[in-house]
Amino acid sequence: GDGRRRDERTFALPEDGEALAAWVGYYLGYAVDLVREPNGGLPDDRAAPGPTVVSRATLETVASWFDEIADATEMRRRLRPNLVLDDCPAFWEDRLFADRGEAVRVSIGETELFGVNPCQRCVVPSRDPDTGEPIDGFREAFIRKRRETRPAWTKSDRFDHDFRLMVNTVVPEDEWGSTLAVDDAVTIEGVEAEPDGGD
Repeated sequence: GDGRRRDERTFALPEDGEALAAWVGYYLGYAVDLVREPNGGLPDDRAAPGPTVVSRATLETVASWFDEIADATEMRRRLRPNLVLDDCPAFWEDRLFADRGEAVRVSIGETELFGVNPCQRCVVPSRDPDTGEPIDGFREAFIRKRRETRPAWTKSDRFDHDFRLMVNTVVPEDEWGSTLAVDDAVTIEGVEAEPDGGD
């Protein structure tokens, strides 16, 4: 190990929220506030706070663009998706967004969500997830390869530049707390008006 003492605790939320914040703060060495987002969601895109979606084939393809990236697993760690789809071609997830003001209704098992827009990338994927070491020229190479490999189905006014990968989603409120499972079937149900009037 790294010489640190292992300290495991179990906390029941929300009752033990203050104790959890104190414990994490002690470990990190600074005060921590534990705040529940009442609207649910993940903060990558405040307008589309649902899980981000990408396919395993996309991870494999993008990893192959860079000698410095070992495999799809490392690419996944760099991109940090919430859901990874299997048994579909690279960039299949580009089917999960439409034009501004529209959303793609998707069923995953018994749960429905809306694909809204392609995720705009930041500097994080260019950095080694363990060391933080950047790949020189990552953004430029990514944009060039994304443009060269963009499928015909990637047509949307939301795809306004080639430094986009994955899809941001919205989870309808009546689906909050739903469960997704490995091997759930993914079905595109259709395109409709974006929830809450769009952006």
